[in-house]
Amino acid sequence: MTTLPQNLLPDHASVADDGSLMIGGVRVADLAAEFGTPLFIYDEQHLRSRCREAVEAFGHQSAVYATKAFLCRAMADLAYSEGMMLDVASGGELHIALSAGVPASGCVLHGNNKSVAELTMAIDAGVHRIVVDSFDEIDRLERLAESSRAPIPPILLRITPGVSAHTHEFISTGQNDSKFGFNLVNGDALVAVERVSASSVLTLIGVHCHIGSNVFDAASFAKAAEVMAAFAVPLKLPELVLGGGLGVPYVAGEEAPTIPAWGSVLLDACETLGVTSQVSVEPGRAIAAAAAITVYSVGTVKDIPGVRRYVSVDGGMSDNPRPVLYGSGYEAALVRDPFAERALEARIVGKHCESGDVLVADARLPQDLAVGDLLFTPVTGAYGHSMGSNYNKVPRPAVVFVSDGDARLVVRRETYDDLLITDIF
Repeated sequence: MTTLPQNLLPDHASVADDGSLMIGGVRVADLAAEFGTPLFIYDEQHLRSRCREAVEAFGHQSAVYATKAFLCRAMADLAYSEGMMLDVASGGELHIALSAGVPASGCVLHGNNKSVAELTMAIDAGVHRIVVDSFDEIDRLERLAESSRAPIPPILLRITPGVSAHTHEFISTGQNDSKFGFNLVNGDALVAVERVSASSVLTLIGVHCHIGSNVFDAASFAKAAEVMAAFAVPLKLPELVLGGGLGVPYVAGEEAPTIPAWGSVLLDACETLGVTSQVSVEPGRAIAAAAAITVYSVGTVKDIPGVRRYVSVDGGMSDNPRPVLYGSGYEAALVRDPFAERALEARIVGKHCESGDVLVADARLPQDLAVGDLLFTPVTGAYGHSMGSNYNKVPRPAVVFVSDGDARLVVRRETYDDLLITDIF
């Protein structure tokens, strides 16, 4: 198939009378004209639907949105309003959540190297849980308990279960050789449990694991549940968190479990294994990724006879570093005719001063592609905006939510003057 697969588009994508792409009842070309390119466009109802699926599958306070996938105040408010808790992995993510009106009690603090300032901020605010990642962090919390006016929130210990997920090595987190958590195989996990349990100022509420990101095989999650259950069941702790990492299809031919199917696999496995703890999960990519597209303007088409055709767009690794970091694959199509035959082979590249600034290495595009066309890549709602940069001092794109024919700007486009905000001269 050379046409763009429909399943890669947001739930409420459609085609206008003129044949061009619409999202949420709004013409994408109109949004590009109003807000400029590059532009992130999110199908708001798609986001809400995935949040509701997670809450329905796991329950309130057991479905926790991993904000690192995509976070702004509108997204924090949306996820919380749909019944999800928020997983924040830094003081900055916590600050944005709080600024959106999400109570600290709706947030869980993560991170493998939380600073004293971040822990103090979380304690003073009263976060729901702190996921402890190291013996050094236990030391910090015990010292803070002596000076803090607020109690230390209940603790989850992050355990490294020794389960290798079938994903890129940079986003595998459950194997023994990992910067995250307390190693189960070498005994550190049990030592951590014993130490926190013996503490007079810390309260151990449960254990946590995470095996990796963009995992397609539900059996990997079931294996993690099996390993964690063997460790957790004898402890008789109230909570067991099995992390996130559920993958999504990015290119034609890929398949991944839905959130309800993922929930069934995990919960059935836990029931079979005798888990009586409250089971929680932390989806991020599965909530946000497929909800958005990124729209670019084509600026240059360069043919090198016998070698390759390059299609340069006005964004690149500054708004989507995943291809550079992980070799991630994407599809691409034209806004004016999203389901046109794509017989042209090309490499879509960005505008940055790197040969590796590649968005789609082996793209298929319509033969009549021309300079000035609006090109889009689907499934860019996770780890694009959140991992973006100002490389080459390129201002970051705007973010728009669309729903029922209306569009609202939730993150404005940066200006050149924004680049000087922290610059002291």
